[in-house]
Amino acid sequence: MAKEVVKKIKLEIEAGKATPAPPVGTALGPVGINLGEFCTKFNEATRDRMGDIIPCEISVYEDRTFDFILKSSPAAFLIKKYAKVQKGGAKGSSEIVGKLSKADLKTIAETKLADLNAYDVEHAMNIIAGTAKNMGIEIEE
Repeated sequence: MAKEVVKKIKLEIEAGKATPAPPVGTALGPVGINLGEFCTKFNEATRDRMGDIIPCEISVYEDRTFDFILKSSPAAFLIKKYAKVQKGGAKGSSEIVGKLSKADLKTIAETKLADLNAYDVEHAMNIIAGTAKNMGIEIEE
């Protein structure tokens, strides 16, 4: 018989750096799962993506066990990483703060394809380009 999911929790944690301290502890402590065990499993699973922000969906079961699914990093985080900027423009598309090449755009789109509502890489590239434009990042032709 399958276990019944009591709660689903979504967190964004830096890869390899989960600790029982907030925000992880405050989100997972009340549901009664073992924080040390979660942190160890998460850090081991994300060791190869150190420095990236990783969205994580945690399913907590009635017997206080858990499973988690790792998603790809947020599009805005990847755009800032490839454009080598600290943050997007304060005025959106009217303030250009960085540039992104078509090759970088395609790499980001391929990374995010599974999490986007797109059928192929071309559509995913359009979605990522729109996000970049709103952040003040220019796409080089």
